[in-house]
Amino acid sequence: MTDTPKQLPLREDVPVAMTWDLTKIFENDEAFEATFSEVQAILPKAQTLKGTLGNGAQAFLEALEYILNVSRQLELLYVYSHLKNDQDTANTTYQGLYGRASALLSQVSEAISWFEPELLTLSDEQVLGYLEEEAQLSHYRHYVEQVIANRSHILPQEQEALLAGAGEIFRSPSTTFSVLNNADLEFPIIDGENGEKIQLSHGIYGQLMESTNREVREAAFKGIYSVYKQFRNTFATTLSTNIKAHNFQAKVRHFESAREAALSHNHIPEAVYDNLVNVVNDHLPLLHRYMALRKRLLKLDTLHTYDLYTPLLGEAPIRYSYEESVEKALEALKPMGEEYLAVVKEAFESRWIDVVENKGKRSGAYSSGAYDTPPYILMNWHDALDQLYTLVHEVGHSVHSYFTRKNQPYVYGDYSIFLAEIASTTNENLLTEYLLKTEKEPIVRAFILNHYLDGFKGTVFRQTQFAEFEHFMHVEDAKGTPLTSEFLSENYGQLNQKYYGEALTEDEEIRLEWSRIPHFYYNYYVFQYSTGFSAAAALADKILNEEPEALEKYLTYLKAGSSDFPIEVMKKAGVDMTQVTYLEDAMHVFEQRLNELEDLISELV
Repeated sequence: MTDTPKQLPLREDVPVAMTWDLTKIFENDEAFEATFSEVQAILPKAQTLKGTLGNGAQAFLEALEYILNVSRQLELLYVYSHLKNDQDTANTTYQGLYGRASALLSQVSEAISWFEPELLTLSDEQVLGYLEEEAQLSHYRHYVEQVIANRSHILPQEQEALLAGAGEIFRSPSTTFSVLNNADLEFPIIDGENGEKIQLSHGIYGQLMESTNREVREAAFKGIYSVYKQFRNTFATTLSTNIKAHNFQAKVRHFESAREAALSHNHIPEAVYDNLVNVVNDHLPLLHRYMALRKRLLKLDTLHTYDLYTPLLGEAPIRYSYEESVEKALEALKPMGEEYLAVVKEAFESRWIDVVENKGKRSGAYSSGAYDTPPYILMNWHDALDQLYTLVHEVGHSVHSYFTRKNQPYVYGDYSIFLAEIASTTNENLLTEYLLKTEKEPIVRAFILNHYLDGFKGTVFRQTQFAEFEHFMHVEDAKGTPLTSEFLSENYGQLNQKYYGEALTEDEEIRLEWSRIPHFYYNYYVFQYSTGFSAAAALADKILNEEPEALEKYLTYLKAGSSDFPIEVMKKAGVDMTQVTYLEDAMHVFEQRLNELEDLISELV
């Protein structure tokens, strides 16, 4: 007799209490249609406002508020349709709604795209004069100053039009990489855990790297890189061309480098980037220690790259139901204070969270929403420790969004990626501390510590390694160095060995890792994962140690939105990210956790 495979419930069979309440956005689809028609009706006005920004403060205010208003209504349409679509991607009604909202988004973006370029045709004196003359413009000051701050890098209209027209060309290396990497590559079939045949894919590869069967891990590792080796020259060409595009655009816009150009959007000093790389390099011996511990625990004569993701301590010794996780989250987040906890409780009690997996539901987890909606959370729950971490992570995002929207006007009602991960990862740090205080079994504590250290390794050390290589490639291209596959592989291999140390046996295949990293096409993006994680570790430590005003300052950050530049927001939170202190503090936390794990292992083994 065989067990019947567990079937996912249909959407309509999921208990209502375990679903999000989207009637808070639109009571029904008819209300969605009414707002959709309103946006369509007011869209033609965009063209009548074009060319009026020089007609005085009142005309400027009218155009600005029109654009913000149409954007605000559009957000409601887009969020409602994408959440409805994600809860059951097989539902053709909401496929259609989402498609129409996406098309309207493109129409609106095109209709209002003239605003910022036209604003930049006005002099600073004229624009700032408007702010003084019209009181209703006063709270738009930071937004306006942010737009005009990079005026020196804006080209004459004809040249801007040429660059805009070439946008698709500049994006083509990334597009080509994506098509080749996601659609055209054919990965080999390997033998799985029980001798079954497994077709490798990106997703399957990640799962197999966590396998406890070393032969399977090795086969997957060598199998996937055998394909990248075949296409190494093509990938070197797409990546090199992408970097050339970054360097070219920075040069024509009168930036000193592509990095300066990329960071200027959020007014982040380049020292933030350099500090990250330097501090992480100074603390690589800690990662080397962790690799040596991994080698010892896995009882390996040689530690290979395909041994870096398999669990150190076997199957998780603890798991929590959703109901248990809600209680754990509320306890873990108590150091955040009553104001914060009140929002967390509202999330759990007012159906902000779509909890369980159902047939057709989008995979993964995220926090979403618009300025005028609750900050909804999508989960696909299964009882596990990592799901508890995911829950407090997404709650961190949602509380950040809630406080921002409640305390800022619409124009500042969002926040940059540079700030986003700090709120979610601070919560993860608080959860780790809570679990270590409440779980007494050595094997459980060791598992929690391992979970934390692996997260730190993957987010701080690994992403900084990527950031260091990304900058290296841009600098070398600017010097005229050809970025051939041989050049990239040689230098990436040396960098990888520097990061992981003597405990790791160098695999020829890992020298090609540069060829399969999508983030290398994102233009100085990955460093923000590392800075955000490090800032979160420092902030959580301040809150847990009850440093004077630490919590009050943290809440100020959560409420700031985009009302100031990200670096200034973090200074008010108590972390100056232009200095190295927060990075060194984070490394100190990593070292403490590593010390404790080493001590526990000596008791267990």
